[in-house]
Amino acid sequence: MLRIDIPERNNWQALAHELGFHFHTIGGEPYWKEDAYYQFTMEQVEQDIEAPTEELHEMCMELVDKVCHSNALMQRLALPEHMWDSIHNSWKSGQPHLYGRMDFAYSGSGPAKLLELNYDTPTSLYEAGFFQWVWLEQAIEQGILPRHADQYNSIQERLINAMAHLGDRIKARTMYFSCIKDNAEERATVHYLQDVAIQAGLKAPFIYTEDIGLRAGMDHFVDLDDKPIHALFKLYPWEEMADDGFGEQIPQLNTHWFEPPWKAILSNKGILPLLWEHFEGHPNLLPAFFENASSPPLPAGWVRKPFFSREGSNIELITPSGQRETVDGPYTDSPWIRQAYHPMPRFGNNHALIGSWVVGDRACGMGIREDVGRITKDSSCFVPHAIV
Repeated sequence: MLRIDIPERNNWQALAHELGFHFHTIGGEPYWKEDAYYQFTMEQVEQDIEAPTEELHEMCMELVDKVCHSNALMQRLALPEHMWDSIHNSWKSGQPHLYGRMDFAYSGSGPAKLLELNYDTPTSLYEAGFFQWVWLEQAIEQGILPRHADQYNSIQERLINAMAHLGDRIKARTMYFSCIKDNAEERATVHYLQDVAIQAGLKAPFIYTEDIGLRAGMDHFVDLDDKPIHALFKLYPWEEMADDGFGEQIPQLNTHWFEPPWKAILSNKGILPLLWEHFEGHPNLLPAFFENASSPPLPAGWVRKPFFSREGSNIELITPSGQRETVDGPYTDSPWIRQAYHPMPRFGNNHALIGSWVVGDRACGMGIREDVGRITKDSSCFVPHAIV
C-alpha cells in the first residue's frame, strides 16, 4: 500500500458537475482529491481486505441472529423496546438487505483491524462505486496510470444485481428513495441508488423524509399524492426513526424497509464489544468493552465512542503516548463503548482509512478517506485507489 503523487485529470471538476458530483469541494476545501492515489497489490486486496470483510460479515450475521433471540442483548445495545419485535421479525422472516461498509485501519501489511461498521446509512457510495471508476478509466486513457492498472471495485455491478433481486424478493417493481433535506452528500447517495434501481428495472421515485405521510388507520406510509409506499429505501438511521412521532407505529406498518429493522443491530457501535465477546482474539478485531458508570477515566491507548455516533462525532481517543484527540457532536446522551487504540497508517501528513463495501453478502470494493487527524470525519477527503 503506497500513496503515489500524480497529476490530476484534465477538467475533472467540470466532469464532476456534469455527473452530479456537486460536493467534490465542501466549504472551499477539497473533498475529492486526485493529486495522489493509493496503490495496492492484488494480494493485499484479496487476502487483507476482501477475505476478512466477508469473514467478518458472516460473523456479524451470526451475531445478529443471537441478538434477535435475546432481549438481554437487545437491552445491552440500548435498542428501543418498542422496536424489538420489528427487529426480531424482520430477521426471522428473512427480510433482505442491500449494502454496508466496514471501516478498517490497514497499512499494507499485517491484518486489517475493524474500527466500526456502517450498515444502516453508509455514505461515500457514489464516490467509491462510480466516480472512482470513472477516474480509473480516464487516468489510464490520459497516461496518468499504466495500461494494466485495475481497481477493486464491482460495487455498481453488485448493486444493480442486488436491486433486481430485491424487486423479485418483495414482489414490488416500485421502490421509493428518501433522505432528509439540505444534505448534498446524502442526496447524491440516494440519487445514485435511484439510478442503480432504474438500471435494475425498478421504478424509483424520490421523496424527502420530511414529506412522507402516515394516515390514520393505514398500514403504510404515503407520498405527497397519497399514493402508498410499500417499499422504501431510507437514508435515515433506525434509532432516529424509533424516536420520531410515528416510531411506535412502525411495527404495525406493512412496509418493505431498506435497510431492514435488523440492521439497527449492526449500525450500533455496541456491536463492537459483542463481536469481541463472541470472537475474542480474532486477528481482524480490536478489544472492545461496554462503558458503565464505574468505568475509570479513559486511559492511554483507548478510544471512546457513542453507540449511535456517525462521521466521527463525539469520538475521543488517547494514544499510547498520551496524545488526545476529540471530535464534537450531538451524541452526548448516548451510551458508550471503549475500543483499543490502533494506529492509522500515516502517509505524509494524512491518516488513511479503508472503507470496505459489502453488497448483499459479498465484499465488492473499497474507498479511501484521509485526514490530518486520527479521527475520520465528514470533512475527510476521498482519495481514489488502483491495483498496479
